[in-house]
Amino acid sequence: MRLFPLLAVLAGLFPVPAAAAEAGANFHLTGHPVGWLALALFVLAYVAVMLEEHIRIAKSKPVMLAAALIWGLIAWQTRGENSTAARGAFEAMFLEYAEIFFFLVVAMTYVTALGERNVFEALRAQLTQRRLGYRALFWITGALAFFLSPVLDNLTTALVMSAVVLAVGGSQPRFATLALVNLVVAANAGGAWSAFGDITTLMVWQAHKAEFFEFFRLFPSALVNWLVPALVMHFALPGGWPEHVPGQVRVKPGGIGICLTFALTIALTVIGKQWLGMPAAYGMLTGLALLNLLASRIDRRQRGYALAQGIEEEPYSIFRIIANAEWDTLLFFYGVFGCVGGLAALGYLELASHAFYGASGATLANAGMGVLSAVVDNIPIMYAVLQMNPPMDGSQWLLITLTAGVGGSLLSVGSAAGVALMGASGGRYTFMSHLRWSWAIALGYAASIALHLALNGV
Repeated sequence: MRLFPLLAVLAGLFPVPAAAAEAGANFHLTGHPVGWLALALFVLAYVAVMLEEHIRIAKSKPVMLAAALIWGLIAWQTRGENSTAARGAFEAMFLEYAEIFFFLVVAMTYVTALGERNVFEALRAQLTQRRLGYRALFWITGALAFFLSPVLDNLTTALVMSAVVLAVGGSQPRFATLALVNLVVAANAGGAWSAFGDITTLMVWQAHKAEFFEFFRLFPSALVNWLVPALVMHFALPGGWPEHVPGQVRVKPGGIGICLTFALTIALTVIGKQWLGMPAAYGMLTGLALLNLLASRIDRRQRGYALAQGIEEEPYSIFRIIANAEWDTLLFFYGVFGCVGGLAALGYLELASHAFYGASGATLANAGMGVLSAVVDNIPIMYAVLQMNPPMDGSQWLLITLTAGVGGSLLSVGSAAGVALMGASGGRYTFMSHLRWSWAIALGYAASIALHLALNGV
């Protein structure tokens, strides 16, 4: 990747948070050395994120440092009369991040708690006992990924279902490769039609660009995005059946209760957002309180059983589970929000609007943003579009939600699901193995956009 073209793209990509823009926090420093230095800091940080596996530095560290330096430069350059505006811009950005942060902490806590209670392992064991053929497993795992991703997230869904694929068909390289490519596409497509399915859909929902039930309008397009490449790959699958895998996994006590509480939490979040006008974090934190109460019941039951057996049992604590959340990812999001908000407060909003939406129109711009998300992470892409706030109707906002969600499937490095499976597959799923099928995935990407435009009369 050449650095100077990337600089040119990023120069127009990362604008100021909406609340800060409304407060007039545009310091017009795009032609100032401070603006150039801030942009260079972000590019260096993002390059470090892309090279995370090679330099062995967690992705949160470079972007958090870059965010701190960028906002320090803004505060230093605007000290005096504009110091209050700089502080207001930072506080607006931080409030947006805080709402996302608490939502994700609760969601990750539930997913970790379900994993600790063997819920996902039980699902894997059930599928491995069915004696299904390779082609049946390909479609079943893909369908499960497509329908689990809207409730969990694409990363967790891909990891859970990849364990099934590798446990059942890991000895058949062709099946394993095709099934893992299918999982990435299905998980990303499934996450696009639910407010809970991906960070990008959550951001659109939080910004009031689409209401909760409006995301379901993306279901047909997301389904086509998965089905087109899946049908193409179907004919390359090997025939036959995998070897039988013995063993049975039981869900630990409280596992079903956590599933039901998670469903109730989602309902509370939707009700709080749609009918009470509260942020999504309100419903999720209410659900965390319910999970804490359920954890106390599980703890008492475990202690009673351990006492009867004469063994020592560690207390079951929801705070211990929270400690196991993906903190590197959570802090990475802060770094992205900080860098994006900081660079935009320097004055890149107008450049971004003219460069991407002024010349080509909303449809081509939104389709291009999706392709770009295969190289640049879809979270800063979506955050940038939201803060540009181009004049688009509801169908176009749903289109950018779709393209940013599924565009990452074009490359293995374009989504968290793909990156995770490259590490978990033991060499069965690689950048090149995914790239061989990128043409089929691109067909599904184009078909999903065309269907969305046709269904919504765009």
